[in-house]
Amino acid sequence: MDEADRQILRRCRVQLVNELQVAPLWDVLLTRQLFTPAMIEDIQHAGSGSRSDQARQLVIDLETRGSQALPLFISCLEDTDQNKLASVLRALRQAEKQNPEVIRPQDPMPVVVRALGLTPEDLRGKQGPSKATPGKLAPVVLGPEQLWPAKLRPEVLRPEMPRPVDSGSGRFSDVCAPEISKQNADLAYALNADPCGHCLIINNVNFCLESRLTARTGSNIDCEKLRQRFHLLHFMVEVKCDLTAKQMVQALVELARRDHSALDCCVVVVLSHGCQASHLQFPGAVYGTDGCPVAIERIVNIFNGAGCPSLGGKPKLFFIQACGGEQKDHGFEVASASPEDRTPGSDHESDAVPFQEGPGPCDQPDAVSSLPTPSDIFVSYSTFPGFVSWRDTKSGSWYVETLDGVFEQWAHSEDLQTLLLRVANAVSQKGIYKQIPGCFNFLRKKLFFKV
Repeated sequence: MDEADRQILRRCRVQLVNELQVAPLWDVLLTRQLFTPAMIEDIQHAGSGSRSDQARQLVIDLETRGSQALPLFISCLEDTDQNKLASVLRALRQAEKQNPEVIRPQDPMPVVVRALGLTPEDLRGKQGPSKATPGKLAPVVLGPEQLWPAKLRPEVLRPEMPRPVDSGSGRFSDVCAPEISKQNADLAYALNADPCGHCLIINNVNFCLESRLTARTGSNIDCEKLRQRFHLLHFMVEVKCDLTAKQMVQALVELARRDHSALDCCVVVVLSHGCQASHLQFPGAVYGTDGCPVAIERIVNIFNGAGCPSLGGKPKLFFIQACGGEQKDHGFEVASASPEDRTPGSDHESDAVPFQEGPGPCDQPDAVSSLPTPSDIFVSYSTFPGFVSWRDTKSGSWYVETLDGVFEQWAHSEDLQTLLLRVANAVSQKGIYKQIPGCFNFLRKKLFFKV
């Protein structure tokens, strides 16, 4: 659905929620293939299941149903004798074709903000017109430029200009704050080696029949995107496909045993089905192709300071595209947010035994400089623990697609955690069901990729 049709729906949302009769619509919506039976069932159970809740959810979901969704919906209204609503929507669409500006938000009128009770005499004060009375506010006129949403203001769309930074001599230099961070070893990890480290991608697509796990169609798209992305970020990328749980552990142990002394970083990516798992440190588990799970914390601990000393003090990054459980998040309505388009004809799937380490040796006083064993670790999850992670069979998973796009646009200027905040925000706005990526951050410094 294009932006004009979305604006029409949003403009009429209150009227539709108040007046729409949903019960007669179900059969017509199915006949026109505007919604699937499963989607209609979800709409019928939205909120309290009342007519208004169903109407509200129907309007929200309609925005995801492709470029012809609104004209088809108008026809459905006419077929169920809801001609008043159909006429309103049809008239707005016709007006939009004739004059595209008719349904777009207009520039807000200037607003004058002044202190209560402020008089012209107060503004002039006793010292003349150049000084206002102490404690009083002079009127400020806010025009359209100031009131327009920040994301649309021209200065926000332009690349950020370097900011003056005090060089310590009283003079200012035009150096961006990220550049200062990158150059300061106390603030950011040094990624100077080229290549800067190994990147292992485990891509499990096909699972054995006994596992009862479906093939993860679309995962190869994720794998190729990440292979190219980390190659561009100066990593030596190795891809291993369709590994059993035992083979996954073997591949990870082999990577951890390599000599990383001349390298600055290490990345592990796992693309697989996943599940909930009891844990002490990192939640969740990922499945091997044999249907056996490998706990995330086991994967991480293979690379900790004790298991991989040549990576000691260096960042170890883990990206997990897998379900965290079987719960589906319907989300909740926020007035200022709107669902993003779902690609017309898209097909979404979900990537839906406790592991415990024995107690380690007691901490002993030591004169040798050391770091905490689990330090310098960053684990990024595609979804909140316990919830489903969505994957499009044609374009790949929401998480990886967004991660790749954010890295492409921002990795040259922003640190890892800021990049992942962008990913979380973008993914959280997708689809009918909802998904929110998150992370466990045990890095000691900021991490800027080598670009």
